[in-house]
Amino acid sequence: MANDSDSYDHASKLENANGGSVAQLERLQTAGGHPDDRSQPALPVVHRSLANPAPLGLLSFATGIFLISLFGVQVRGVATPNVLIGVLMFFGGVCQFISGIMEFVSGNTFGATVFPAYGAFNLSYAMIYIPGTGILAAYTDPATGELSPQFSNALAMYLWAWFILTVIFTVAAMRSSWVLFLDLFFLDIVLMLLACGYMLNNTTLEKAGSGLGFVVAILSYWAGTAGLWAGGITPIDIPVFPMYTEPS
Repeated sequence: MANDSDSYDHASKLENANGGSVAQLERLQTAGGHPDDRSQPALPVVHRSLANPAPLGLLSFATGIFLISLFGVQVRGVATPNVLIGVLMFFGGVCQFISGIMEFVSGNTFGATVFPAYGAFNLSYAMIYIPGTGILAAYTDPATGELSPQFSNALAMYLWAWFILTVIFTVAAMRSSWVLFLDLFFLDIVLMLLACGYMLNNTTLEKAGSGLGFVVAILSYWAGTAGLWAGGITPIDIPVFPMYTEPS
């Protein structure tokens, strides 16, 4: 009997017997029994003895960005973002840290860097609106209760720092898939628009950045769902459009 690294995906065999592609008839599995999936090279499923953490990281990131964008464009007139705190801290923060640790164990440098980084982004953004941190209070006039102009500029500096990091991550994803690359590329634009909007006190730029955040959320959901539904878990195979050419 062959060892685990040479075992085959029997679900794919059954699917192919019913009209699937012969080229995928015998797909190798990882040591943990997961299909060897290299469709997103920055987040590959190789040499794993545990589950693939990439879908959790991508879907939690997508949900955080989706909610931030909803409040940014003030859907149904709701502009106060405090209800986001729990989601950003636990799903967007803790879950992404868990994904990053699991990617570290799997030897995936990209995932081990990106997921904890954006987990820290979600946690740090949520802390701005937690009264106990004193962040908003530091920029609030005690006499009038109004935020000082420094707050917008401080938030812009915060976003510029994340813009620099996201550009670095975007370059790292240039040999991955179009879905993942465009996800980070549009996130660059979102952060730039928001930072400029806060610096210039331009609500149009702020709304444009928040609106474009929905594109980032959709692409993140796309990439995360592609990983979650792959490998015979469902009959649905979502393409991610690899940016590389496999050697023949």
